[in-house]
Amino acid sequence: MFLTVGATTQLLNPAFGVWFTEVFLFLGVAWVMLRRAGFRPAEYTGLTPFQGKPALFGFLLGVANFFAVVVPIQFLAQRLAPEWLREMFDASRLFEGQTPVELALLLGGVSVAAPLCEEFFFRGLFQRSLTPAAPASPWRALIITSVVFSAFHLDPVGFLARAELGVLFGWLLLRTGSLWPSIAAHAANNMVSSVLFLVATHSGLAKESAPDDVTDWRAVLGLALVGWTALLGLRAASRHAPSVWGRGPPPDDEAVRSTKPVPLFALQLLPWVAAATLSLVVLGVVDGRGVSLSVYDVQHPVPPLGKNAAPGLQAERKALHQLRRSVRKGEMPMELYEEERLRQSKAHEPPKP
Repeated sequence: MFLTVGATTQLLNPAFGVWFTEVFLFLGVAWVMLRRAGFRPAEYTGLTPFQGKPALFGFLLGVANFFAVVVPIQFLAQRLAPEWLREMFDASRLFEGQTPVELALLLGGVSVAAPLCEEFFFRGLFQRSLTPAAPASPWRALIITSVVFSAFHLDPVGFLARAELGVLFGWLLLRTGSLWPSIAAHAANNMVSSVLFLVATHSGLAKESAPDDVTDWRAVLGLALVGWTALLGLRAASRHAPSVWGRGPPPDDEAVRSTKPVPLFALQLLPWVAAATLSLVVLGVVDGRGVSLSVYDVQHPVPPLGKNAAPGLQAERKALHQLRRSVRKGEMPMELYEEERLRQSKAHEPPKP
């Protein structure tokens, strides 16, 4: 369901698809599963009560970890991965051809919806359900969750970096008993990455490298030193302010079990399905031409151009994107784009034996 429904909605409209996937598939599915099992979802996952100091500490930890660990790991991954693999999983293409409103929705989805909903599902539900009762070690559940979390992103180049992030987020939940430090650390990581991408795009650097690709090893080393200095500073600060670690381990299952009768499964599912269906209808009404264009693009794919593609091909592809924007606005007929898309698609077809 995550790979079919989620991927389909993101193909129709990336900005809409990100929010749809996060809210209805990660948050909604986890919420219904917990209610069906007889738990209070917010208490079970550590979403309530909100803890301000641990959340702020988690946010700062996420920023420091990004520079200290994520940047070096991603730098090495970019260097070791072959160019075709980097091109295939270049996340920066998600932002191409987006209107200002869609770009804002995408950034909001990455910085707000993804941290909240993915942490609710992966750490709040998945990791906790695998974690054995004390005194058994919780680390096996944490590692498994981190691997699954990274695998769900379908990005082999960024797999190790996201797995490390999963370990950090899971450890914060175990250490503080609250989901908010994990959400804050996740949000910090995504926000810093998004800001760096926007800066690179504005300065023109994004044309030369992917948003997570830092080309100069000296810059990577400098950022790592700054990050590790910050991590050591946060560790020292936590010794003087132990309240940043929150209330401790999460409560046991019985403490968060609901005392009310469990509603029928259909009744639990109905509001989520109704809201998801309504959102799809709204998408069709608001952006029907965009949806039609996206469907046609899937039916007639054109391969992405590498950084070293011939200038003529790059100009041709740029003209196609501009034509698509004009057709989507209703300034030009749909048939013009369909003809040009079909022509370029056939031009890039592999020769028949």
